[in-house]
Amino acid sequence: MENRRVFVIVIDSLGVGWEDASHLYGDEGANTIAHIFEATDGKYKIPNLQKMGLCNLTEVKGNPAVEKPIAYYGKLKEQSVGKDTMTGHWEIMGVHTTKPAVTFTDTGFPEDLMNELETRTGHKFIGNYAASGTEIIKDLGERQLQTKEMIIYTSADSVLQIAANEDLFGIDEIYRVCSIAREICSSKPEWMVGRIIARPFVGTDKDNFERTPNRHDYALSPSDETVLDYLKEAGYDVISIGKINDIFNGQGVTRAIKSRSSHEGLQQTIEIAKEEFNGICFTNLVDFDAKWGHRRNPKGYAKELVDFDQNIDDLIDNMKKDDILYITADHGNDPTWTGSDHTREMIPLIVYSKSFKEPKELPLRDSFADIGATIAEQFNVKTPKIGKSFNDLLK
Repeated sequence: MENRRVFVIVIDSLGVGWEDASHLYGDEGANTIAHIFEATDGKYKIPNLQKMGLCNLTEVKGNPAVEKPIAYYGKLKEQSVGKDTMTGHWEIMGVHTTKPAVTFTDTGFPEDLMNELETRTGHKFIGNYAASGTEIIKDLGERQLQTKEMIIYTSADSVLQIAANEDLFGIDEIYRVCSIAREICSSKPEWMVGRIIARPFVGTDKDNFERTPNRHDYALSPSDETVLDYLKEAGYDVISIGKINDIFNGQGVTRAIKSRSSHEGLQQTIEIAKEEFNGICFTNLVDFDAKWGHRRNPKGYAKELVDFDQNIDDLIDNMKKDDILYITADHGNDPTWTGSDHTREMIPLIVYSKSFKEPKELPLRDSFADIGATIAEQFNVKTPKIGKSFNDLLK
């Protein structure tokens, strides 16, 4: 078995422009990275990502394109239906999603589902509408402390989220309730949301409520085998950092590391690079999406990108000569767009290795799964059902 190390970093929601299918989602004209730097008047600089060719993909104000990037660079279109986290990550690793995920954005959860949840958990629930997680605990958290009703809410994503005060309920009880919610939602196709998310928080009033790092996702397993499965079956390490393990429901993962922030997730990836392993390190950096994209905060998003840019050098310094680094995304979330939903966009493809001799632009790819197909070829494992390898272009 050949020794090889590959790093895949998903900058969650860093879209690089609308594509053919964007109009079907009301997203024609969206461009996450371009609009972030336009909205902040080009004052933020990302020189390392710029050198790698990211700013050659679309206009990034204040960060012009470079003549000779140090990495291969390009864009990928999505083949699957949808624009959510699970669909994007699953497609990266070779799964084609053909049915849109179930959402309850406009209606809240149906009465039958709520009745069953209350009966089986022994708890009453308040909320049951689409909301920002930080805002709904401000609105309903004090009532929860008085009545001991749990807060249930959703978003534009295929999610059922339960917010509960950790000091009031205890983390084990919050997890128990969410586990039951997963069972209930999996019992009927029309209720089968992609993720149940436990959202514990602490505090005594709306002015000091704060979510804790004890979030836990109860996801569906991928609808087909992924490249992660093939790597694990072949005896390779599959190390997940951040919410990767939750997104794949543990499937194909050999070691899972949780992150409390995107900054910590990158630092954990750097620490893994200092270790000896043989396989893939797959990292999701969620704050870009959760903290800045959904909350429509281009300044916060730009600052997070600057932090990433300032620390990516440390990862590169700890990479071996033949290690390969992929930097990509899973969908867009243009913080200047209407509403608070993801945006259907192309995603970046940055491929770096110290061994590459003359990196250049890669042709536009028709599927996120081209990443998984390329990784499968690099490890000589089974190829996914969708995706075309571009390994022969990497020299």
